[in-house]
Amino acid sequence: MTALTSENCSFQYQLHQTNHLLDGNCLLFVIILGKILLNILTLGMRRKNTHQNFMDYFCISLAFIDLLLLVNISIISYFRDFVLLGVRFTKYHICLFTQIISFTYGFLHYPVFLTASIDYYLNFSKTTRLPFKCQKLFYFFTVILIWVSVFAYVLGDPAIYQSLKVQNAYSYQCPFYISIQSYWLSFSMVIILFMAFITSWSEVTTLVQAIRITSYMNETILYFPFSSHPSYTISSKKTLLPKFIICFLGTWLPFVLLQVIILLFKVQIPAYIEMNIPWLYFVNSFLIATVYWFNCHKLNFRDMALPVDPFVNWKCCFIPLTIHNLEQIEKPISITVDMVPC
Repeated sequence: MTALTSENCSFQYQLHQTNHLLDGNCLLFVIILGKILLNILTLGMRRKNTHQNFMDYFCISLAFIDLLLLVNISIISYFRDFVLLGVRFTKYHICLFTQIISFTYGFLHYPVFLTASIDYYLNFSKTTRLPFKCQKLFYFFTVILIWVSVFAYVLGDPAIYQSLKVQNAYSYQCPFYISIQSYWLSFSMVIILFMAFITSWSEVTTLVQAIRITSYMNETILYFPFSSHPSYTISSKKTLLPKFIICFLGTWLPFVLLQVIILLFKVQIPAYIEMNIPWLYFVNSFLIATVYWFNCHKLNFRDMALPVDPFVNWKCCFIPLTIHNLEQIEKPISITVDMVPC
């Protein structure tokens, strides 16, 4: 009687463990699927008439890796236990693959941030100018090199290997890596934005009261009050800073508030969720604004092809605009300077 009871208890424990794992796999599938839909939405919303840059290529590669992870989860969840090329795959490999991806994503923030910064600096300074096809190949192989390097580091790090080994010993648990890189990167960006906002608080308030928003060519645009001057070259960092803040927050304010909430409440988000395309384009806009601001004395929109942001049009901060008849803004003739959506 006692033996039968022990067997029943063991069976019930294994059944509970299996059900718990299946529920976790289903939740993981839904999360990855939602992230892929968000990736598609973000890539579809971006401006198409932008120059090729490293961040665009990396965002596409991230969307592909997410899709590949979802396909692997789907196949393993469907077949549950199968052998492919002499390797046996079970439902526990779902957790293992996602953990490896989490570690890889978690270590990508600094390399991507640094590479994108160098890319925009070189494009702005024009120290090196490659042909279009060569530039595409360069970005492609740079993205591949970063992925392979970080992936090799994750698989070769003894501490990560031991962590995966210990977690696999308790297969009913599947904790995911929380990236410290994303935390400090987000913290630094929020602090810089806060300091810039405090520094130019009065100018931002004045500009917000004077700024006008309307529609032109089926696009929503905004324009700042400019003093009339014939040149397109801007040399005052103090003048540009409040305009940059308004343009940046006008697009990314919800995302900035989300970062503040995450930092204040110390919300722990798995790395495979935290590394996403909206986050990368948020960082991308921050980098472009930084490059513009530090090199504002060199900006000349008539003579230079500058980095173009897929979500924020920074030219609104530079190009002087004169509107003769605000009520007839929909007519292109009422605008004396060609405009782009802001």
